[in-house]
Amino acid sequence: MKSKRADIAIIGGSGVYRAERFEEQRQIEMKTPYGESFLTVGDFKDRRIAFIARHGEKHSIPPHRINYRANIHALAQLGVQRIISTCAVGSLRDDFEPGTIVLPDQFIDFTKKRDHTFYDDEAVHVSMADPFCPEMRELTGDVVNDLGYRLKEKASYLCIEGPRFSTRAESKMFKQFADVVGMTLVPECQLSREKAICYLCIAMVTDYDVYGEKPVTARDVKKVMEENAKKVQEIIWKTIEKIPFERGCNCREALKEA
Repeated sequence: MKSKRADIAIIGGSGVYRAERFEEQRQIEMKTPYGESFLTVGDFKDRRIAFIARHGEKHSIPPHRINYRANIHALAQLGVQRIISTCAVGSLRDDFEPGTIVLPDQFIDFTKKRDHTFYDDEAVHVSMADPFCPEMRELTGDVVNDLGYRLKEKASYLCIEGPRFSTRAESKMFKQFADVVGMTLVPECQLSREKAICYLCIAMVTDYDVYGEKPVTARDVKKVMEENAKKVQEIIWKTIEKIPFERGCNCREALKEA
């Protein structure tokens, strides 16, 4: 194992609790100004990869209690330049069927009490006009298409506070503005931008949100995500194989005009 560094990180959401293809790995605890972050660092072919189980290995951390600042700060300390994030989402569109892979290109923030920035003591305003890395989205879209999986390459992700699911009235309102709904994208995505780290979200549709007839249950979400976990893992590792060593996007310049 080389020094405690990594250039790519995977943040595993529901159903993706460990990095299964590391050739060599070790568990590390990173201390940050925002608390501790627990990671696995390992080798995959010729890349150093860091892995965080967002909800913990036993899915014990609810979305509103995740220490997003500690996690992203720890990855920045490791030298990570790109983050691949996975998550489960509910569909707000009839054509976004369960099992579909979604690569969001926009988000709407409906969270209420999270720590959204590293800059509490100075005015730093990063642009979030295009929140996700275009280079990573294009690479991953090609991978998903090559694998023949159902894909939606553009979507707006509406992030709610959780841990509860939406009411029917909320779901009908959300449906007017977004394509999928989830609980973990914000502030993870914007904190990554504040660290000038490329960020990609690979979202798996697990259910139709409650604008439909049948209310979603946590058991339904878990079942669909576990059934599709191998699909998501395959997409992640094939994407990593295609990622160039040098970044060709503008994500690294996020703070220049902030």
